[in-house]
Amino acid sequence: MSAPLQSTTRRDFLRMSAFTGGGLVLACMGVSSNHANAADTVINKPTAATDFTPHALIRIGSDGTVTLVSKQPEIGQGIKTSLPMVIAEELEVNWKDVRIIQGDLNPAYGSQGAGGSTSTPTNYNEFHRLGATARTMLIQAAAQIWHVAASECHAADSAVHHAASKRRLGFGELAAIAATLPVPDAKEVKLKDPAQFTLLGTRIGGVDNPAIVSGKPLFGIDIKLPGMLYAVYEKCPVFGGKVLSANLDVIKKQPGVRDAFIIEGTDNLRGLMPGVAIVADTTWAAFSARKLLTVQWDEGQWADTSWDSFSKQAKELSHKPATTTLRKDGDVAAAMSKAAKTVEAAYSYPFISHASMEPQNCTAAFDAATGSVEIWAPTQLPESGQALVADLFGIPKEKIRLHIIRSGGGFGRRLSSDFIVEAVAIAKLVKAPVKLTWSREDDLRHDHYRAGGFHFLRGAVDASGKLTAWHNHFVSFGNKVTRDGKTQLQAGSGGSLSGDEFPGRWLDNCLLEQTLMECHIPMGPWRAPGSNVFAWVFHSFIDELAHAAGQDPLAFRLAMLGDKEIMPGTGERSQPYHVGRMKRVLQEVADKSGWGKKKFPRGQGQGIAFHFSHRGYIAEVAEVTVSKKGEVTVDRVVVVTDIGAQIVNLSGAEHQVQGSVLDGISTLKHPELDIQKGRIVQSNFHEYPLLRINDSKTKVEVHFLKTDFPVTGLGEPAFPPLAPAVCNAIFAATGKRVRQLPLTHTDLSWE
Repeated sequence: MSAPLQSTTRRDFLRMSAFTGGGLVLACMGVSSNHANAADTVINKPTAATDFTPHALIRIGSDGTVTLVSKQPEIGQGIKTSLPMVIAEELEVNWKDVRIIQGDLNPAYGSQGAGGSTSTPTNYNEFHRLGATARTMLIQAAAQIWHVAASECHAADSAVHHAASKRRLGFGELAAIAATLPVPDAKEVKLKDPAQFTLLGTRIGGVDNPAIVSGKPLFGIDIKLPGMLYAVYEKCPVFGGKVLSANLDVIKKQPGVRDAFIIEGTDNLRGLMPGVAIVADTTWAAFSARKLLTVQWDEGQWADTSWDSFSKQAKELSHKPATTTLRKDGDVAAAMSKAAKTVEAAYSYPFISHASMEPQNCTAAFDAATGSVEIWAPTQLPESGQALVADLFGIPKEKIRLHIIRSGGGFGRRLSSDFIVEAVAIAKLVKAPVKLTWSREDDLRHDHYRAGGFHFLRGAVDASGKLTAWHNHFVSFGNKVTRDGKTQLQAGSGGSLSGDEFPGRWLDNCLLEQTLMECHIPMGPWRAPGSNVFAWVFHSFIDELAHAAGQDPLAFRLAMLGDKEIMPGTGERSQPYHVGRMKRVLQEVADKSGWGKKKFPRGQGQGIAFHFSHRGYIAEVAEVTVSKKGEVTVDRVVVVTDIGAQIVNLSGAEHQVQGSVLDGISTLKHPELDIQKGRIVQSNFHEYPLLRINDSKTKVEVHFLKTDFPVTGLGEPAFPPLAPAVCNAIFAATGKRVRQLPLTHTDLSWE
């Protein structure tokens, strides 16, 4: 049944729309009129016939071309294709008539970040309404031309049709008339019945695919401007170190080098780090000169830290009272004493890098005459980048123009803006546009890392096999921050445990505690922050408890979830947990995978896990083969997802799940960063291996459950359950538990 347009008033919509001859332009809904004079529209360069304001997401030209602006950053998650599909569906435009372009940072577009799988849920409903409103106005234009009732007309295939007279007018023929019409009242705008969708749920290739496979310039690292210079930036290998001196005179004499200078930087690990900049005529000249650079560093107080020392400290802290109690229900000690069986285990994982294929880069041009700066950046959070530039350099936001460039991978790394402020700092001192390019070594050794962590767990089951108690003392890392004159230790991104984390809300006796170790290592969001490691720890330990109880791992999990349909959150930011949705995906994945119906020989096994992450309910079953030498092959992974009522782009959704599975296998097997003398040891992919194409032979089966819940994103929720499903399968195959990442730390050989 069609739904009426409700969230935007006619007055608001009219205020946010601009019409002129030759085409119809509709602005994004929900935007304040205060932003009417923001940066130029990116639809096209204004001309006398097509000078549309405010800054539109839709333009329908007189030639019938429909131009849609993709306002969210594209980092490989497919949002540049899928979100415009939502508008196109409601608009009833043929996809071949659609042109999609990337929008620059523009306050008229509303929020423009890409992180936390939020792009789809944030925009989905409004984009439906926007497309439906445009369609309604086109129908009204045709009805006016034909002198018939609008109810007698309908839109389809980039045109409006009058069935009774078999007349047809293309959108291009209607654009000029539609542009003169008042915006219809909400009650006049009807959304399509999802049963009538013809575009959503189909397979649409990425709009950038032809450019990607043909090697056309598309990414930040491809940017070229007239008169542009090229820069590299050397930072202290120890986080927080400062420059004492450098052989700048030697560097300035190298071929192609224009300048070399020291930048003092700030004390903020996520701001502008101190370093030495080299500016040259080419990237090669800059990189070549860097090889001769000699810097004397003040390495600071963190030059003696190491991963081994952190590990030792974590073990010591596990025997001491925790600094923070996150959840305390019942009496864990009493429940443990009465238990039929108890299990204790320690799980740990290292710092790891984002290792996106395109290293960090940014191009900046500073205009000293106007005090303005123009930036071309592959960023996930352009608004944050603009704000940091404004804060550090005292440049008003309205004088900072930021072009959002497609990223060659992000995974959370490009939510930080350190590479942007480095480029701006260099550009301010150079009278030319400057492109800063990080090396792979820069990318590994100056990342904002996924925090390492240590979990010290105890659990108990009673004589019936029911889980009766759970205790987790989580030891993780934090940085000192100062707010309102007070200095405190703040957990790194993904390094803070929620009191509502499963199974906290489900048990009568539960104690969740946390202790932070101070470090001076920058940490940032990493794909499915927190969940990417918490799922492995918790659902692996749940498997240990299931086997201790003599229970089938699936039945044990279903019993843990219980019979309540909704488990409410207790924290301010906690989300309600829909138990029924999770139980359904668990039961569905068991059915699709043939759980418990196969007899596996020794060395082969099946494991199961689930997790609620970023609004998605996901369950996975993994099948593995472990050779007698301990080599692990993930043969098959079955994934069942519930991400709401509609899959937007079936092709893109499948790719996101498949990519999450392969990324999960890679992260489980390979990456690890060692810390010695306050610095990252690994330098490049020969020391930091990732899954290669020859090892990507896993059969991934993807199943989507369409439910009546709001549509959400898929860039992250399929990642967390992979690691525990595989490790539980490894136990089934070998009888050996994996309690330390990566897998290389565990001897999985068997006889």
